[in-house]
Amino acid sequence: MSINKTKPVTMITGYLGSGKTTVLNELLRSQSGGRMAIIVNDLGSINIDASVLKKNSVVEAESKMIEMTNGCICCTLQEAFMEQIEKLSHDENVDSIIVEASGVSNPAAIAYGFLNYQKMRGGSSVYLDSIVTVADADRLYTEFIDDMRENAEERDEDPDIINLVMDQIEFCNIVLLSKCDLLEREQIDELKDVIRTFQNEAEIYETVNGVVDPEKIFSGKKFDYDKVLHSSALERALEREAKMEDAYEDDYGITSFIYNDPRPFDYDKFLDFVSNHFPPELIRGKGYIWFKADPVHVHLFEQAGRNSSITEVSNWVAAMPEEEKKATLEQYPELLETWDEKYGDRLNQLVFIGRDYDKDDILKKLLACLAV
Repeated sequence: MSINKTKPVTMITGYLGSGKTTVLNELLRSQSGGRMAIIVNDLGSINIDASVLKKNSVVEAESKMIEMTNGCICCTLQEAFMEQIEKLSHDENVDSIIVEASGVSNPAAIAYGFLNYQKMRGGSSVYLDSIVTVADADRLYTEFIDDMRENAEERDEDPDIINLVMDQIEFCNIVLLSKCDLLEREQIDELKDVIRTFQNEAEIYETVNGVVDPEKIFSGKKFDYDKVLHSSALERALEREAKMEDAYEDDYGITSFIYNDPRPFDYDKFLDFVSNHFPPELIRGKGYIWFKADPVHVHLFEQAGRNSSITEVSNWVAAMPEEEKKATLEQYPELLETWDEKYGDRLNQLVFIGRDYDKDDILKKLLACLAV
């Protein structure tokens, strides 16, 4: 009986239109000898091939294909999602679980919620075996290579979408490049080089029509939360900064640097820099910033290719009422290690990744964005 067996969970993520459902269909079609339960979390309707579900390798659709709608499993449906996972873990007719996350899911939040749930329960009968991100190769090539050419046309892509795609690629242990038939061999190789600038640990596989060897997904590299968390170029740059190490340069001339300054930015100046003077040589940028006109809120800055966004995410501890601030510092004393006498925990800390950029010129422009 499999009731006492620890069961693997495979997570498939990727933005809308990347080809997640196509990949899922192909994986299920090619599987044999195992009994899978499927959880689908999508904001719209999805279509798993009936012929696939009728195969013996897939548990009966009416009882074991679970649809979760009207929310996302990385936030509003997280608790309900884990309850479904736990229920399936005790089903002796299920050997493994495969999850198709919604196109707007952040895999880091799902993984954190998954591990936190296990920690709260003192363990679980399931484990997160793999996070697979399906990425549209044609779209990525357009965003990160075509758009960096000198003759690139202006595009109206939503920057939040591109940053979400980046987050999905940065936090996984397998990247499936879909729609590779739309690119030439040279373009695919060039795209892989760019992906390696911000994701150097995950396996990268090419797919056409969602076809991929299931062994690579179910029997390949296993998900390691801590390793994946620290594998992105952004995290590596921050770790080098903490150790006061020189910036790393890879085989393709990709380097990174960090801008640290507790002094606030002027909102209009920073927005002008991002909108009109942002160096095209920078492939990726991310970090937390603050503005003189708003000393209360932490803002997240994200940049990917030609797209960028600024989002309010939380409050600075220094802006809290005195009693709340005191309690927070007692709970997190490590904040005092970098506490500034004038600004508290407020800090502009940005990581930039690119190739052949002029670091001194970028720093000069950032300094010019400071509020006087």
